[in-house]
Amino acid sequence: MTSHHNRRLRNGRVGAAVAAAGLLTTLLMAAPAAATPDPGDLAPGFGSRQSAAGLTAGRELAPGEIPGQDEIVHSANIKPLANIPSADPAVINSDIAFQGRYAYAGSYSGFTIYDIANPKAPKTVTQVLCPGGQNDISVLGDLLFLSTDSSRSDDSCNSVSQPATEKSSWEGIKIFDIKDKKNPKYIKSVETACGSHTHTLVPGGRDIYLYVASYSPNDAFPDCKPPHDGISVVKVPKKAPTQAAVVAFPILFPDGGNPGAPTNPGVSKTTGCHDITVLPSKNLAAGACMGDGILFDISKPEQPRVIDRVQDNVNFAFWHSATFNERANKVVFTDELGGGSGATCNAATGPNRGADGIYDITGSGDQRKLAFRSYYKIPRHQADTENCVAHNGSLIPVGGGRDIMVQAWYQGGISVWEFTDSAQPKEIAYFERGPLTTDKLGLGGSWSAYYYNGHIYSNDIAKGLDVLRLDDWRTESAKWVWMERLNVQSQPEYH
Repeated sequence: MTSHHNRRLRNGRVGAAVAAAGLLTTLLMAAPAAATPDPGDLAPGFGSRQSAAGLTAGRELAPGEIPGQDEIVHSANIKPLANIPSADPAVINSDIAFQGRYAYAGSYSGFTIYDIANPKAPKTVTQVLCPGGQNDISVLGDLLFLSTDSSRSDDSCNSVSQPATEKSSWEGIKIFDIKDKKNPKYIKSVETACGSHTHTLVPGGRDIYLYVASYSPNDAFPDCKPPHDGISVVKVPKKAPTQAAVVAFPILFPDGGNPGAPTNPGVSKTTGCHDITVLPSKNLAAGACMGDGILFDISKPEQPRVIDRVQDNVNFAFWHSATFNERANKVVFTDELGGGSGATCNAATGPNRGADGIYDITGSGDQRKLAFRSYYKIPRHQADTENCVAHNGSLIPVGGGRDIMVQAWYQGGISVWEFTDSAQPKEIAYFERGPLTTDKLGLGGSWSAYYYNGHIYSNDIAKGLDVLRLDDWRTESAKWVWMERLNVQSQPEYH
């Protein structure tokens, strides 16, 4: 997710309505794209509260219809099973990781561990308060990793916001021991240049590696000065995690990357990466890096090597995330137009901006290239009061040569879509709620929507954890695929 900013000047909350109104004006201008921040420290909007007992079954939408305020709607092949409302609805919920019977859900205030052994009745095990946006999260064994990308007074869970212009400010990776699910223990911190907006876990033999993505340097920030044209690599010894440390800062953009405006109006200047997805079984990674999409070799994890790089200076504003298909011959990149705070799923924005870009991987070895094929955007227009853009999703492991994924679209809800034919992607299922607000632009909706062991789990910014069941002939084979864990940005071999 993002905070592409303004990031380190965040010392207090910004009024969501004021900031969002400005974003909406910018987004509706005629420029080809607009690069603006993720939700950052904006406060979620409020709709009606749901019962923890479950979700009310909704209806299907008529073509062109926008549902009523807070109304639940979904396709006939999706069944809502359960919802656990946010413990603090004023705090933004973010990413999710899974291991065994547990889901680990991040938020700007820390993380929550849920027992999902019974998807129809998930239970809260514990909530850990450790503020520091955006708390991107991953797990492996007894270790949990959190990203802190907001300038803090120190590395403790009692820290307060502090300007990044102060040398003593801290941002980076926090490591917890989660052997006791009811009592996680904070055991180590690792400071990284420009913080850790996101991180990607690269599993290994004796060591775990974390690729730490961050961006937006500033000459006024002592620990985040330009150029910032690479990523931090953190090495974590499995038997001695408290010895975790930064071991490399590989340069991915020796030429500086996309220059952004005025050369490419409405496009983000590349000053680091937003998110990286690795495919360890193929020694591949795909990076979404502000103004660039990259494919790189990670056979030497401390020395990732760029194979190919692409730009889209017409329709992409901010390269946000990446997903490989199962055969590793395609990558889906997302464009977070409006940074997650804008209303971009409307007729004014159109079908190609704030969308997914589908790229085939052609060639072999160092001659592999990313070849653009098409865009995908949800076909359901949203209200101008709903923040909506392509966001975090995962593959549904159907195998058999089919490519299907589930994806979050903020207040656009959850979309299940197929891209087996790279040139003709299509939606096959959806779930969404009506607008949180009808008189002003609100902030809410699904931040992350992932498929894990037969169900879809969504961390909704304002509404909490949703559990959905998908019943469709095209995805039935995925129900036989059982995972011990899932960190979505560390893509497993499903078959």
